[in-house]
Amino acid sequence: MENQPRIIVIGGSAAGPKAAARARRMNEFAEITMFQKGPDLSMASCGFPYFVGGFFDDRNKLLCTPTGVVRDPVFYWNAKGIVARTNTEVTKIDRKNKQVDFKNLVTGETGSQPYDKLIIATGATANKPPIPGIELKGITTLQSMQDADYLRKIRDDGEIKKAVVIGGGLIGIETMEALHLAGIELTLIELLPQLLMFLDWKLAKLVENYLKSKAQVVTQNGVAEFIGENGKLVAVRLQDGSEIPCQLAVVAIGVRPNIELARAAGLEIGDLGGITVNEHMQTSDPDIYAAGDCCEITNLISGKKVLAPYGDLANLEGRVAGENCIKGNVASFPGTIQTGICKLFDWGVGITGLSEEKAEEAGLEYVKIVNASPDKPGFMDGKLLITKLLADKNSRRILGAQCLGPGDVAKQLAIWATAIKGNLTVDDMLNADLPYAPPFSLAIDHSIASAHIMQNKMNGLFEGISALEVKEKVDRGEDIFLLDTRGADEFAETRLGIGETLIPIGWLRSRMDELPKDKNKEIITFCKISLRGYEAAVLIKAHGYTKVKVMEGGIAGWPFEKEK
Repeated sequence: MENQPRIIVIGGSAAGPKAAARARRMNEFAEITMFQKGPDLSMASCGFPYFVGGFFDDRNKLLCTPTGVVRDPVFYWNAKGIVARTNTEVTKIDRKNKQVDFKNLVTGETGSQPYDKLIIATGATANKPPIPGIELKGITTLQSMQDADYLRKIRDDGEIKKAVVIGGGLIGIETMEALHLAGIELTLIELLPQLLMFLDWKLAKLVENYLKSKAQVVTQNGVAEFIGENGKLVAVRLQDGSEIPCQLAVVAIGVRPNIELARAAGLEIGDLGGITVNEHMQTSDPDIYAAGDCCEITNLISGKKVLAPYGDLANLEGRVAGENCIKGNVASFPGTIQTGICKLFDWGVGITGLSEEKAEEAGLEYVKIVNASPDKPGFMDGKLLITKLLADKNSRRILGAQCLGPGDVAKQLAIWATAIKGNLTVDDMLNADLPYAPPFSLAIDHSIASAHIMQNKMNGLFEGISALEVKEKVDRGEDIFLLDTRGADEFAETRLGIGETLIPIGWLRSRMDELPKDKNKEIITFCKISLRGYEAAVLIKAHGYTKVKVMEGGIAGWPFEKEK
């Protein structure tokens, strides 16, 4: 047919294939070509750590449709009518003549191809710091399919005994678990003071304490040099001069957008180093769109531009770009609330919306609470969840939630992500009509309980204090009364060892005389999850005490070593 649009897509990982497929669904007769620099298409890159770790053995599962068909060039042509050129690099975008130059990296073939609309989905590249020895054999990233193949072979061969993972972000954490499953002795190295910088410090410390049961963890110390013998890695030297023997190092210190083509073509690049796009995924050139990890997008809460290299967002952005190339700017991707989650051995760890740090950067007044409680009843083997919730002090709108633990973290984050996206308030969540049955939830779901705690705090029914603030008060030697309201058996099994006094909640009314005589003295109450601590605080305040606080999260949320 005449005058059908010619669509070129640069990139074949996540955003690119989604854009090409969406464009085809919008117009059966458009001429669509997808260029992919590597040999594979539509890789489920977020699944790389699980292939490496042996959760499944067939690498093609990372490349397959839900029905098991590998997404190769033959599939794209037969199933979608899309020409997919693998091992082919686009070397130039000629905006004046509306064409791209390309080179086949296997055959050396070069050529040019015209376009009416162009979609850039060039993704991101793993950061590799300019550290001496970085080129030694045994140093890799986990960004490409080839990286995953390399690490899977190491796992299967079983010859590597010691490894380091450099970087305590999402990829580093997931890679650590994958290598741990291979029986490799591991050390995780993070230059910054905490792991998972998207979490607030207290929750990140809980993650660190848990990880230490699986591997060595080093923070506030970076790699100064990779040490080799005969071209192979044998150790890393840290900035403090210590050395860690290893035969493998996985560098996982984040990614940077691939914008070289866009920059050379004169497209606008944002302050964070990503391609600038509007809500239609349109660049500064109206005939060129961009999607995925190479772009800057808007944080919907703060309004600021962010880099958000997540596979789910790449697919959503690609779908919008593909539709708009055909239909005009009818579809929108407004932005992100930056929801992220990772599996950490038996734990889930994740965030949606703003952390405290990001809320402060945005100039927002907020209230925070911590809820440490099970995801299901104890008789259904309920597991602990620790949720930190932020809400706007004035509008009471939900701003962010962080959640971790062995319980169903994904469900909690999904609930809060929907609440944030829908601009729901704490009061909207108090009576949320969520599904309940003991195999799935408590009668009052953990998320609803979190909203109840937030309402109580915002309405002045209790004053909370974080475990970090309690620890700082103790370390400063402040004159405070620490009241543990658990049972004697619980106290005998685990205690904080910070000078606390045990009065079980059931005995408190008959032992009020054991409280300080000065009713203006600060009293901090807690229990395992601080539900009994809250009840104790209400009771004590009713007896005229003026400075009563509840340690939020209780012992379950204490990020320091506990006494046994």
